Amino acid sequence: MGDLEDVPLTAVDDSAAPSDADVDALAGIPEVKTTAAVSLRKDADATAGVLAIVPEGMVLQVESQATNGFYNVSWNGVSGYVSASYLAPEGNMSALDEGEEDAAVDVDGDPSPANAIARAKLAMGFSYYWGGGAWTKAGVTASTKGSCTGSCPNCTHRGSYGADCSGLVAKAWQYGAKNLSTNSHPYGTIHFVRDVAGKWKTITRASMKPGDALVYNKNGSGHIVIYEKGDAWGAPTVMECRSCGYGCVRNARSFGSQYHAIRRTGF
Repeated sequence: MGDLEDVPLTAVDDSAAPSDADVDALAGIPEVKTTAAVSLRKDADATAGVLAIVPEGMVLQVESQATNGFYNVSWNGVSGYVSASYLAPEGNMSALDEGEEDAAVDVDGDPSPANAIARAKLAMGFSYYWGGGAWTKAGVTASTKGSCTGSCPNCTHRGSYGADCSGLVAKAWQYGAKNLSTNSHPYGTIHFVRDVAGKWKTITRASMKPGDALVYNKNGSGHIVIYEKGDAWGAPTVMECRSCGYGCVRNARSFGSQYHAIRRTGF
């Protein structure tokens, strides 16, 4: 399930030159987040063509420092330029144990917080797929991304890969088919919202660690996300298959008190 309406995105006007303060605030920052829906442009110029509209709160990787007030960034495998006026520092690195963060993680290895984060990151950029849970070890490409149209559950998916919110978490936690490219959807939010002995249990939001999840389900509606870092009561960085319009994204946003935290057994 997703928890957001699929509405067209409208980018802010980025024609005004960013201030020196906006540019300098991001110097040396490896990751930034968008503060509004903004155009990802083909070049460092407000008149350059638009590759995509990046929603507010999305986490972007900085590829190079500012030129003409625009930072070269990467979002879901697409490289382009975004005005520094609508970017903010993303904050600290993930709170994974030192050593886990830097080490290469085998996505086919045993379940662990680092493994769950690594598996979920590979799903970012793939399409929203109602009832789905499959993506590739190579990450998203134009040919494998897939597409989703309409408003789910009455939506249409095209392609072999993608996931919905619970399909992402189940695959990241290695429930159902372990192979990333094998479509599997063993649980929905109706299951994740209740503790299951030997599989997952409720924890406090204050104690969340990378690889945990935030979930809600009420009156037939629900959503679940993989927590990566940040204040769980603030605007944490999460990975989620958000809706047909958004797809699977890594972003920083707040979650109301209807969400509670859960942890996979063994994490």
